[in-house]
Amino acid sequence: MAYSNALSAYRSTRVTTAGQGQLIIMLYDEIIKNLDQGLHLMQLNNIGKKGDPAKIEQISKAILKAQELITELIVSLDFDQGGDIAKSLFSLYTWFNQELLGGNIDKNPARITAVREMVGDLRSAWFEVITKGALGIAERPTSGLNIAG
Repeated sequence: MAYSNALSAYRSTRVTTAGQGQLIIMLYDEIIKNLDQGLHLMQLNNIGKKGDPAKIEQISKAILKAQELITELIVSLDFDQGGDIAKSLFSLYTWFNQELLGGNIDKNPARITAVREMVGDLRSAWFEVITKGALGIAERPTSGLNIAG
């Protein structure tokens, strides 16, 4: 119990002290983690067969958590300052959530994998931008996004 409390406190401190750029990376990391978990469970569950109801519920939870995190990214978009980039990200994030919804309903790993790969590419691009300080957003305080599970 003490370990889980300490871990929770660490995660909370890490999120509240992260700069905005770091927080975006953390969101992408959590999305990837949840999609990987859902895909792994799909493999274990032998999708072509009836499947274990408990695993199906775990798959759905992992994918739904990824959708929630993508929604956090959507609501954090600043259309006034972000312009066309914010609009493009909005469209892309919306598509991600649609694909994840369909992939979750159909238990279609190809749809989940496509989103996971694109999120990975975005994470890499953001990481490069943030580490080079190109946008100057790494120093801005966070806006209270929730990535904790």
